[in-house]
Amino acid sequence: MRIPKRLILAATVTAIAARRQFVPRYSLAGKSVLVTGGSRGLGLALAAEFLKRGARVTLMARDPAELERAAEQLGADGRVHTVAGDVTREDDLQRALAEVTRIFGGLDVLVNNAGLIQSGPLANMTEADFRRIMEVNTFAPLRLTRLALPELRRGGGRVLLVSSVGGKVAVPHLAPYSVSKFALSGLGQALHAEFAQHGVNVTTVHPTVMRTGSPRQATVKGQHEKEYALFATVDNSPLISLDADVAARRMVDALVRGHAEAFVGGSALLLGYAQALAPQLTADVLALSTRLLPAPTASDQGVPGREAETFVTRHNPIKTEAERAFNELGGAESGEE
Repeated sequence: MRIPKRLILAATVTAIAARRQFVPRYSLAGKSVLVTGGSRGLGLALAAEFLKRGARVTLMARDPAELERAAEQLGADGRVHTVAGDVTREDDLQRALAEVTRIFGGLDVLVNNAGLIQSGPLANMTEADFRRIMEVNTFAPLRLTRLALPELRRGGGRVLLVSSVGGKVAVPHLAPYSVSKFALSGLGQALHAEFAQHGVNVTTVHPTVMRTGSPRQATVKGQHEKEYALFATVDNSPLISLDADVAARRMVDALVRGHAEAFVGGSALLLGYAQALAPQLTADVLALSTRLLPAPTASDQGVPGREAETFVTRHNPIKTEAERAFNELGGAESGEE
């Protein structure tokens, strides 16, 4: 007997509604949270959101000066601690976890936010680019989450993995980034399934582009100024991108509700559904869009976005405001968040 599609849809909607009604939200009051890449951009916005909900937050990033500015900006009466370290170094990860335990008595929530992004034609991307971004965007979260598991399982903790809509749909001129985020999305699914037996919930979020001020930290390849102008303009377009504070709030909402995955932002949701429902059409549209993007160059050299600024990008008021709001102007690292 065939089950009507409407009945299946109704049952699915009912199940989702029932889950939201009966599964209790995870309280963040008094919880200890570690945010990687927490000194600027989305990481800083996430830290502020956790503080609003009563948590105590440890920020991890490579630049001590950025961390100090971030802590001053957040304030929060002793509920903010910082630790300088590189997420690709296991000894730094272990030291960060030890610091969290020493200062706040343990770890309840781990936020894997630190990441890199490279923009440019695939022809200008090297194998080394793919390996470097995989190490930061995928293997570092894996390594840190496994190291943190013994502490997280003590109190039924939570893990947030910040992936991207680019981890569901491969976006042209973001090939290494998309590959790393696809891998991170798969990792999130695996961790959610296997950590459940330990009472640890893992949430993977797939945000759209966000106004975090981070394009100036990205590495651009090919025609540097054109690539950066396109990337920075899209990233700061109110019609496409999402305010970082709003994105952070929705991500933390997904965490406290215990969602396995969540799209963040309307454009991410639409693109994700398009890929799921019409993969061939989506692929064809993306292939056509590639023809409109800047062509590759003979050189594979990459430069930070801040070195590819033009008059137009430098005087974009939305971009400038985001850079100031999220501690991006003093940054010297290449990164995403």
